[in-house]
Amino acid sequence: MNRNNKRSGTVLLALFAANLGAVVCMAQTRELKLSTANVIWAPLDGRAKPALRITSGETVRVETMLYGIDRLRVLGVPDAEIPDSLKELEAYGKEHGLSGAPQTGPIYVEGAEPGDVLEVHIQGFEFLHPFGWTQFRPGRGTLPDDFPYFRVKLVRFHPEAGTAEFAPGITLKLAPFWGTITVAASAVAGIFPGSSPGPFGGNFDNKELVAGSILYLPVHVPGGLIAFSDGHGLQGDGEVSVAAAETSLRGTVQIFVRKGKRIPWPRAETPTHFIAMGFHPDLNEAARLAVREMIDFLNSEKGLTRDEAYLLCSLAADLHVTQVVDGTKGIHAMLPKSIFK
Repeated sequence: MNRNNKRSGTVLLALFAANLGAVVCMAQTRELKLSTANVIWAPLDGRAKPALRITSGETVRVETMLYGIDRLRVLGVPDAEIPDSLKELEAYGKEHGLSGAPQTGPIYVEGAEPGDVLEVHIQGFEFLHPFGWTQFRPGRGTLPDDFPYFRVKLVRFHPEAGTAEFAPGITLKLAPFWGTITVAASAVAGIFPGSSPGPFGGNFDNKELVAGSILYLPVHVPGGLIAFSDGHGLQGDGEVSVAAAETSLRGTVQIFVRKGKRIPWPRAETPTHFIAMGFHPDLNEAARLAVREMIDFLNSEKGLTRDEAYLLCSLAADLHVTQVVDGTKGIHAMLPKSIFK
């Protein structure tokens, strides 16, 4: 090999190594573990300090804690079975007068600007402990007059089998998901995403958002500032008693920025369905919003006229009650992908 060829070979090897390093870097999963530095207790707006900064397309493994560790103790769960990270956050919250469970994050996604969309690919979930609790309490749920007292129940999980034991002879299928995924609001607007769902995401309690699903959230502030919380081991549509199988999760997500893809409300899809969502204190209004969102999707993404889209929704879309126990209730419309070539 002559000197020029050697030099060319060296340059090519260097370029290959650099590109390989970039691929390895992009393929690396970032970690956002439960700690006081990685959670936010306050309302989420554009002034929130990011717990992590990522670029579009990066993958993050996020840990979230369940609300109500005290319930586990009431139910007889030994302290040794409760992860130290949960106990440390519980102690920090009590010391600083903070109540409830914090959100993990927020994550700042480079390049995300108002008018863009965060596309969140939900890849998988692991349990931080093999149990959760479910409950009803006075004044909450769909039947507050029928159950005017407090009851909490421990649900043991068998993750290796993918099942949960509700009672002798009653076995349920685990289907973990985050009940709450939120992006930040603009501090200038004076609007703050609360626990109830809305245009910023929030407490969807949508059991379709399991591994393999994609959630689309409109961006309202630079970086998006997305946070996660409210882990569920499983839940029925409606979440009628006001609780799912509340638990702590480690979930893996890949987050992309979609430039200029404006949507007014969150949308989602599963491997088999497109999902449009509607949220309103009146369940009828939530249904109307979900149908309007599906019509807008069919008009903008599938090229149907609004008349055709409305008729198609009546023939092929199913309306599901997401949850009826928040002040803001939810309906999600599900349209099968199989109807499209």
